[in-house]
Amino acid sequence: MPNRKNPKYIFVVGGVMSGVGKGVATSSIGKILQARGLEVTAVKIDPYVNVDAGTMNPTEHGEVFVLDDGMECDQDMGNYERFLNRDLTRTNYMTTGSVYLSVIQKERNLEYGGKQVEVVPRIPLEVIERLNKAAAKNKAEIVITEIGGTVGEYENILFLEAVRMLRLRHPEDVLLALVSYLPALGAGGNELKTKPTQHAVRSLNAVGLHPDIIFARAHTPLDTKRKEKIEFMCSLKKGDVISAPDIESIYDEALDFEKENLSDLILKKFRIRSVKRDLREWRAMVQRIKNAKRPIKIGIVGKYFGTGNFVLEDSYISVIESIKHAAGSLNRKPEITWLSAGEFDPHDNKRYRVALKKLGGFDGIIVPGGFGSRGVEGKIQAIRYVREHKIPYFGLCYGMQLAVVEFARHVAGLPDANTTEVNAKTPHPVIDILPEQKELLAQKNYGGSMRLGAYPAQLTPKTIAREAYGKSKISERHRHRYEVNHDYIERLKEKGLVFSGQSPDRRLMEIAELPRDTHPFFLGTQFHPEFKSRPLYPHPLFVEFIRVAMR
Repeated sequence: MPNRKNPKYIFVVGGVMSGVGKGVATSSIGKILQARGLEVTAVKIDPYVNVDAGTMNPTEHGEVFVLDDGMECDQDMGNYERFLNRDLTRTNYMTTGSVYLSVIQKERNLEYGGKQVEVVPRIPLEVIERLNKAAAKNKAEIVITEIGGTVGEYENILFLEAVRMLRLRHPEDVLLALVSYLPALGAGGNELKTKPTQHAVRSLNAVGLHPDIIFARAHTPLDTKRKEKIEFMCSLKKGDVISAPDIESIYDEALDFEKENLSDLILKKFRIRSVKRDLREWRAMVQRIKNAKRPIKIGIVGKYFGTGNFVLEDSYISVIESIKHAAGSLNRKPEITWLSAGEFDPHDNKRYRVALKKLGGFDGIIVPGGFGSRGVEGKIQAIRYVREHKIPYFGLCYGMQLAVVEFARHVAGLPDANTTEVNAKTPHPVIDILPEQKELLAQKNYGGSMRLGAYPAQLTPKTIAREAYGKSKISERHRHRYEVNHDYIERLKEKGLVFSGQSPDRRLMEIAELPRDTHPFFLGTQFHPEFKSRPLYPHPLFVEFIRVAMR
């Protein structure tokens, strides 16, 4: 085993193009090393000047993932948690902006003793310091760090300099892995070209680095001939090139890596002895998901859609994976259909009633989180339809808030009810902003101005939520500014809405649902349960939603 005082570091970088799967590769490496009995943690470095991911648009950057401590971060952090089954912290995430901000704050506090503060070495040293903190915080023997972007870009060059400096100090404790894309040419698309990968390696060489392992990303497995060519042209030893073809499920990749003896290769390079190898539970989960044949049809009503029928699935990646986890655990194959909220908006679509009837073809409907007014009226109409037609409904964050608005309008006799996020002058603000956040918003201080991270809640006995969780106290992750307005709670309860989850002081409504005798499953959460779902441990509310939808 490595000495805990001197952890091992694996850095994962991308070559040729972005989106080659560095996050899944990082997660898979962590999983197989974890299966060898090692304590592993994962770090993401984003080369953005943003201090965190909270102000990034989901249609451009993908989902904003939230940690227990309230850190808003890149979606890859969600993959790390799902693969490693670990709750990570803000020490596991950094951006260019956060690193520079920290260095500037130290300079202002005279922590550099009046010395001239230069980009190099101060920025790389700050990165190394943060990596060491992540290792210590997580008691990790191996820290796997994904560096965003593509080698050869200006944006990540300072992070690569940190790798060079760390490797110079501890040459036996640092490995560099390159995930590089191999384009395919030829009539059958089977002629994989290695030249772009060679250029990516030369870009690394230009900053004083050389990869120890290359993951060859392609639509097909890499043949022996091309492996040997990459090894020869890129000065690697035999076996240092790992095939990483397209896969049916991201959870397959860890198993594919082990078929290529990747964990043995890494342990050999680090001179670590470990005979343990246990991926049985993971393999059983993958097989269960693959073997599920009976479909379950789930419709997701959202607004993060591109032109035409294009959907940026990364905007909802945690929701998608949570559905897969729950459906797989019940031996069902999810068939997810994306439904644009605009279809159901009577102001935008005169045939919205015809569109609404399509909802009857689904086993269950989900309205996920979101912000802003676009698509809101369409979502409310969809929620009304599934409530009245007894179709299982699961609302996540904004999906719960809009379910409360819909219920207030059409059941509680408040036709003009709304959320002040959409209409600040509504006569019935059943959803309103957190009072403590109004001052921050008045100052236009939007970053971090929400209720973020894990908060406790207490569940009401004999409710769907209480029975699904199997316990009375829970902790879930939040990311929102608005809450159910206390002035309307009693009226909503009188008309049949049940607030089955509340904050310990009863001030905040965390879960709203309808009793089972009035609807099979109509439930919304103020929090984001999708952030806590894991492939080996599906979230109980998603499991209950799928179980009811199966009927």
